[in-house]
Parts: sequence; C-alpha cells; structure tokens
Amino acid sequence: MGSTVTDPLVGRLVDGRYEVVSRIARGGMATVYLAVDRRLDRDVALKVMHAHLAEGTSGADFVARFRREARAAARLTHPGLVGVYDQGVDGETSYLTMEYVDGANLRRRLAEQGALSVEESLRVAESVLDALAAAHRTGLVHRDIKPENVLLATDGRIKLADFGLARAVTEVTSTTSGTVLGTVAYLAPELVVHGASDARTDVYACGILLYEMLTGRQPFVGETPIQVAFQHVNSEMPAPSDEVDWLPVEIDDLVRALGAREPDDRPTDAAAAAALLRRVRAELDTELLTRRADVAPTIVLPTATDPETTSLPEGEATPQDDEARPEQDGETGATVRLEDVPRGSTVALPIGLGGAVTVPPPPAEPEPEVRRRRLPRRALAIVLVALVVLASAGAGWWYVVAGPGAYTTVPQIGGTSAEAAAAALDAVGLEVSTTSDFSSDVAKGLVVTSEPAPGERVRKDGTVEITVSKGPDYVKVPDGVVGVLQADAAAALEAADLEVDYADAVYDDEAGLGVVLSAVLPDGEPAEAGARTVRHSVVTLTVSKGPAPVTVISVVGATVDDAKEQLGDLGLKVKISEQFSADVKAGVVISQSPKDGTAGHRGDTVALVVSKGPELFEVPNVMRNGVGSATDTLQDAGFKVKVVHAATYFGLGFVVGQEPGGGSMHPKGTTIVLTIT
Repeated sequence: MGSTVTDPLVGRLVDGRYEVVSRIARGGMATVYLAVDRRLDRDVALKVMHAHLAEGTSGADFVARFRREARAAARLTHPGLVGVYDQGVDGETSYLTMEYVDGANLRRRLAEQGALSVEESLRVAESVLDALAAAHRTGLVHRDIKPENVLLATDGRIKLADFGLARAVTEVTSTTSGTVLGTVAYLAPELVVHGASDARTDVYACGILLYEMLTGRQPFVGETPIQVAFQHVNSEMPAPSDEVDWLPVEIDDLVRALGAREPDDRPTDAAAAAALLRRVRAELDTELLTRRADVAPTIVLPTATDPETTSLPEGEATPQDDEARPEQDGETGATVRLEDVPRGSTVALPIGLGGAVTVPPPPAEPEPEVRRRRLPRRALAIVLVALVVLASAGAGWWYVVAGPGAYTTVPQIGGTSAEAAAAALDAVGLEVSTTSDFSSDVAKGLVVTSEPAPGERVRKDGTVEITVSKGPDYVKVPDGVVGVLQADAAAALEAADLEVDYADAVYDDEAGLGVVLSAVLPDGEPAEAGARTVRHSVVTLTVSKGPAPVTVISVVGATVDDAKEQLGDLGLKVKISEQFSADVKAGVVISQSPKDGTAGHRGDTVALVVSKGPELFEVPNVMRNGVGSATDTLQDAGFKVKVVHAATYFGLGFVVGQEPGGGSMHPKGTTIVLTIT
C-alpha cells in the first residue's frame, strides 16, 4: 500500500471535478488512478501523463500522442472498447478519464492460470476481434494489442483498452527518427521491417495473443528485442499443437492464418478474422472446448518479450493501463537493457533492424551519501560516441548477415529463357540449378517454375532450382478405339497415357449398346489411330445406347402397302404371311404381332397376316341330272342351290342349265342356279 499512500495525487481533486481515490497502475508514459467524478457521481479511471515527459524538445510529441489516444478512442462506440469520457489539462497535469472496469487484465489471468481453456481462449479472442472490427470500420488501427490491454471484468465482460499508439490507416506509422513503436512480442513483420501497418497488423497481434492463451507461452521468445523481432520477420508462426499436442489441426490453421507472416495471407481485417474464428469454433466438440493446456502458472516471463510488470498495491484493482511506454526522451535519449523495461511495455525499434530498446529515463534516485567519481564530460562523450558507432556497426552487421538485409526475393522468371532467368537470379546474388520437364503450356526452352517460387524470400547466397520446358510430351492414339465396347476402348487409351471422358450417349440403329461410335481429341479432331496428341490429353468418347425405343402401332385393316409404310417410318421391319379369309378382303391385314401399344426398338420386326380373300372350290357339273340328285351333289360340295323352270317346262325334272357352270372355281356358299325342264 506504500505506493498508494505516498502518491501525491491520491486525495487530490483534479480539474475541480475528479477526486483521486487510489492508484491502479503506473507505466512508462502515464499512471492510472481510480477516481470519482463528483459531477456525475460515478467511478472513473483517471489516466495522468507523467509530468517529466512534457518537458524538453520532445515533450510536445508526448502530449500530442496522449491527446491523440483520447480522440481516437472517443471516436469509437462499442461494448468491447473502454469508453473515453473526457480529456483536459489541470495546471501541469494532462489527463483523460475513461470507463472504470473492475476486474483483472489478461496478463494477470495468464500469470495465474498459465493457459486458458480452448473455449475461453476463443471467447476472449472473438471479443477482442469484435472490438477491433469497430475500430477498423472507422479506418483506425490499434497497433498495440497485448494481454495488458485486454481487460476481464468481474461481470464477465471483455474490454479492449489503450489507443495510445492508434493510427489512421492512411497515416504514416513510423516516427521521423525511423523507429517503430509497439510491444515486441506482438509486432507484425511489416511493422518491424517497413514501419507500415493496417488492419492486418492488429490481426497478426491477435494471432500471437490466441497462441499465448492456448499454450501459456508466446511463439517467439529471445533474450533481446532484436532476436524476437528477427523471428517475427523470418519465421512462420509455429503450430500451437507443437506445444499442446492434443490441439486439433483446425486450431493450428486458425492461429497460423491470423499470425501469417505475409499480410496478404491473413484475414483482411478483424471482422473477417472473427468470422473465421466462429467457423472454426463451430467445428469443435464440447469436450475439446473445455480442455486447457497443463501449463504451470507463473508470473516470470521471457525477458526480452514480456518483462516484469510494475507490481500492484495489495487489494487494488488490476491495471487498466499498466503498459509502459518506453520512448526516447528528448534530453537524455537513454538506451537500456530490455530486462529493465516493465512487462508488456512498448519498445522503439529502428525500422528494418529491430534495434535497441529505448525508454524514458527513470526518475532520479537520491544520491548516496558517498558521491561516486564521475568521468570528465569529454571522456563520457567519447565513450558514448564509441558505443553508438559500435551499436550501429553491430546493427549493420546483423542486418546484412542475419537480418532482412541477408535475404532477397526471388524475381519473376516464369516464361523467360533459361539464360535470362540465370542472369536475373545472378543479379540478386542467387545461384541457379537447372532441370527440365515437359510442359504443354510453356514453349520449349522457357522457364516453367522455380523452387523457391517467385516472390518468396531466400538468403542471398542460396540456390534457386529452375525447371525449363522441353515442350509438349506427345503420344499416339492407339488402334481399336472406335467400333469396340466402351471398356475395351478406355483400356486402350489409358495404356497409351491418355485420359478418357464421355460425351452424352446416343441411340444408333446399327451399333449395339456400349459400342464406341466416335472418339474426339481436345482440339475437336477425330482421335484416329496413329494421330499424335499430348500425353494425358483427354479423348472424348461417344457411346451407343443401342436402337431408339418405339411404340408399336396398329396396322390391322390397312392394306399391306400402307402397313409397310407406317411401320417403316418408325424404323420397324415387317414380316408378312397370308391366309384365306371369308371376311377380310384380299390384300388387307388381318392381324399383327406384336400388338398395338407394345414397347419396342427401332429395327424390331412386326409380323403381319394378310388376307388372300375367301378360299375357292370347283363347282360340280350336274347338267342332265335329275333335279334332286343335282341339288344333293352341289350342296354336298358346299354350294347353295336355286332351282328355276325353263321357259318351256314339261315337268320332267332334268337339269338343262347350270350357272355358274360346272368346273368353275367359287367359294363355298356360292349359289348355283339350276334350270330344269
């Protein structure tokens, strides 16, 4: 409690309105207090900038940055963002008032638990991304995402704080001195190398944050900030399952997508990242979500990435702004070891180098009773100059030998000649290894691909293997493709290293079911035996479905000629047989098989029975027979008899006339007229 009691601001009324109750946390740029807004009777967090930062030549920059935080945060309205209420100056005290969140920050939670459950990790990350999405929609980038700035309220709310380093996407993101500000453990590669940032820079930091929540450790650690920055720039995000082997590949893919080294490989902004996170969470089962990595809780973290935080007064609320803001003081420009920087503090790294960590000078310590011997001012200046020269030389050596300067980018060489590709690679300090392969897309003698691919980063003394085209790889179309069964044609083509595809099958009156009717090459030319085409080309086969189906119609009662014509129009063949019929006229169809309505196919045969008319029999000759005998003879032969008297009738009863006459041919039942005398 000593730090709270001795703080001169505790108990004071700031700007006639804010009564300071206690100190919450102290950082490199500001101290945060719990205060009561007397005008509105509510608790607020009062953030007061350290007075010494406003002094000297760079003091105006610190004041401007402090005020920019208020303006940036005040532009945003979102339940997941700490609200900013007011900003002002009371004498030499620059302050801003914010929403007071009673609870802990994520750094404290990780220190207490070691790691969070999968479900809680995803929930925290989703809340941070949702809050960031509100900032990204207004064109604002946070640039300092870290556990210290994620507040966990006692009522379960999750809040994102501290827009002290926020910038509009269109603003210059580095200082005029060529340094970039941020917390080294969470700095995106593009921020280290180029000083550039956009919404994807925040997404990268959220990927690091999610990795840390799941595994209890940060993905990149080292003893100096340069070592950590080097890993951000040159290493891919490790998979969380490397640390926690039961984590599924879906979690690995999510974390590595958010923390991809290349900005183009990340979600475009926090909203897109949140949508990806929700899709991944929906694929995970409940049992997995409840699991937590078995990591021992600790508050001792890697020196260069997350040094010790300023301790809190016992019983006080957890800090809402315990970030340190090491920045170069305009008067001293002190440079210190990272071990001396508070945990989670913001560091200044030279763009492209990841150089020394600079912090404001600490408040002057009371001089000991025995004054130490000091170097003469001139000697001190010489030593400082020598140190600066050595540091610059060391940074330059690192940049060229191990840092970004040791790497180059493979140029675009696809489609160029092998000689031109070799010259382009030699120009950037790369060796060439050449292989060749067939290519249907790239002309002979030109580069098809390279390994590493164009655009990838590689050490300047590395070797790039280029593949040069030998032109297309031709094969001949085999014999025995058309006119054979589909299976045999496909086997012949595949044996010749050709692919097979099929057009829609068609009906054919001659070819049976499954017989190949035609084969076509990709250029539309017939795939004739011996034709040359590129290996693995697709030959399209058209296969027969056999004769087309038809429905038999009725031709009964039609003349034989009409019946042939009607059935022929349907593609049906005709077979004719004849029989006598007393009822059907000769030449007319008596019956057919198959019958009307029967399903068939073109080429089927329909049998027709055609009438020959009635059957004829010879009429017996009964001339000069008695009428009784003649009548019996004709009737026995199947004829009918009609008797008429001659003009001169004598009553003798003999046949003197017969019509039709004997020996003529007539159907049975024909009436024979007999004339008797």
